[in-house]
Amino acid sequence: MGRGNEGEGWSNPRRPFSPSLCLLFLLALTSLVHARINVTSFPGRDSVQLTIYNSADLTLVKETRLLTFRKGLNKLEFSWANTLIDPTSVEFRALTRPDEIEILDVSFPPRVTNTLEWRIQSEFAGEVTVEIRYFTSGISWSADYVAEVNQPEKLMQLAGNVRVTNKSGEDYENTSIRLVVGTIRLVENIADLARRGEEGRDKDGEKLSRLRDESKKMDGMKRLEPADSLAFGNAARKRSGVANGLELEDRRREITKEALSEYFLYSVEGRDTIPTGWSKRLPSFSTPAVPLVSLYKFEAEQWGATVQRFYAFTNNTASKLGKEPLPDGAVRAFRTITDDRLLAYVGATAVKYIPINERVEMGLGPDSEILVKPTLMNWEKTNLDFDANGNVKGWDLKQIWKLELQNSRDIDIALDIRRNFSGDWTLTTPDTYEKVDANKVKFLVPLKPREKRELNYELLTRLGTNATR
Repeated sequence: MGRGNEGEGWSNPRRPFSPSLCLLFLLALTSLVHARINVTSFPGRDSVQLTIYNSADLTLVKETRLLTFRKGLNKLEFSWANTLIDPTSVEFRALTRPDEIEILDVSFPPRVTNTLEWRIQSEFAGEVTVEIRYFTSGISWSADYVAEVNQPEKLMQLAGNVRVTNKSGEDYENTSIRLVVGTIRLVENIADLARRGEEGRDKDGEKLSRLRDESKKMDGMKRLEPADSLAFGNAARKRSGVANGLELEDRRREITKEALSEYFLYSVEGRDTIPTGWSKRLPSFSTPAVPLVSLYKFEAEQWGATVQRFYAFTNNTASKLGKEPLPDGAVRAFRTITDDRLLAYVGATAVKYIPINERVEMGLGPDSEILVKPTLMNWEKTNLDFDANGNVKGWDLKQIWKLELQNSRDIDIALDIRRNFSGDWTLTTPDTYEKVDANKVKFLVPLKPREKRELNYELLTRLGTNATR
């Protein structure tokens, strides 16, 4: 950067220089002087707020700075070189003395790439707190969960975390973070707009107006009272991190949730620094004693001969959850296997977005300790019907099936067995079952630890002209 005149009241050497977002004040000169005058040290950001949308590559950035204006015409430049900022979305406003600050126009300077210029008329000389707002891509967040299940597999401690990743090309220091769950429908990707630059800005300039309106609604939202938010303790977490994509982990903090029509807003307590190329994992919540159902499923058409393990819970207040939807994310499950809380790894899965009051079943893969072995014991054709030529045109097929069930685990389980049939069929069995649809039934069988038992049924299928459906 070129040097400016520090005596003119433009610089503030106590504030750090922001290399990527170069905001350069230009003095209003006489008509004979048109050269740019850059500043030796420009005030850094006083604060930054990131609102990160989960379903789109989109982040709303709001930053405040303390600037010194000369009375009269001032020029302010904004550069987005080497970042993924959408230049069509950049907005400027004075937060203090707004009635004395007027934006005359905004333009893209000739022969200067990736830069726009505001011409600003000030009615006084002095300091003004300003806000600069824009959209960028390259910043994302994801959720992950850890489930620690007790020995009987009746209760679990569910802990959630959010991971914020910054690949925007811009460092964000002293940043407050808000995370939005919901679906954003964009005509254009923000990254495409950022790369397009000046070309096409008139056409694209209005495509984000709805999002700007939504961001203003967010600004006006009343925060939840502390009793309605999730507190996560004061336990300190070790701060660590290495550049080039490694993760930072910070202390526990509070995340406040708010409903915004089709969106849901998570506000993370405190402030963080997230350099570009880094990822930071933030604890979200930890809820003990969530009621859990340990469920095992068998369906040969889906999983072959294996029994699949599921942990099921409901996102509601009875489960000590249910104050907000849970974002989609990865789940790692562990089970306590000793009285001193030694944990065994159960498996990992991914869960979709979980609305309030919805039941979720987390599939954790096959379990070799639970056995279902179907065996066809006998079959025969009966009730034959012949045509005039002596050919069989209708018949009944009767099959006798035995299913051997075995629970080799040391806990009670519930075994969900699905059997699929086709055609015109009738099932006869001494065991209780539920008809799922026209071609499927479900047996829900409780099994005690180390228990073996059998499930038997007779399947009668009417074929050819014997079929009534």
